[in-house]
Amino acid sequence: MLLDAILIFSGYLTGSISAAIITCKLMGLPDPRSTGSKNPGATNVLRLGGKKAAIITLAGDLIKGLVPVVVAHLLGASEAVLALTGLAAFLGHLYPVFFGFKGGKGVATALGVYFGLSWQAGLVFVATWLIIAAITRISSLSALIATLAIPVFFYTQVGAPWMSAATIIMAILIYWRHRSNIRNMLNGTEKRIGQKG
Repeated sequence: MLLDAILIFSGYLTGSISAAIITCKLMGLPDPRSTGSKNPGATNVLRLGGKKAAIITLAGDLIKGLVPVVVAHLLGASEAVLALTGLAAFLGHLYPVFFGFKGGKGVATALGVYFGLSWQAGLVFVATWLIIAAITRISSLSALIATLAIPVFFYTQVGAPWMSAATIIMAILIYWRHRSNIRNMLNGTEKRIGQKG
């Protein structure tokens, strides 16, 4: 039980490390929390600092979702602990203890969690995102549609109730954090991939 608690809490602390804020600070870019969309995530960093900064941010956010789950796997954690560790890392990104509990929207960290729980789930997300992005050039819409596919995948293909439940919670929170994007899409004002401002 103690190890389980340590894994879950460590997942939250790892998730609380903001790749966007750290990357922007090291590269001399504006604070992503106060510029552009004011979201500390890869899409906003792309607009602020270009592809290199965005790739670093994306990789950092993905890794912090992946590593806690992989470590839990290596230590023989149960399905419940794996799911809760991944969920904790995701919540750390949304509500980071190191940055005043004001974090990003969670898509890249969620992707890391998906890959940690099941590499097939990660590939389902990436494939769905790429297809929708190629058609619409809207990152948020691509992420929202891809997010819906993951709980369905875990329920129908893996049959893992804890992982299904955790990814449902993650999907709900991702949609909640994207509510302004959803309004913008309905208004026709959502920024497209690579668009400045």
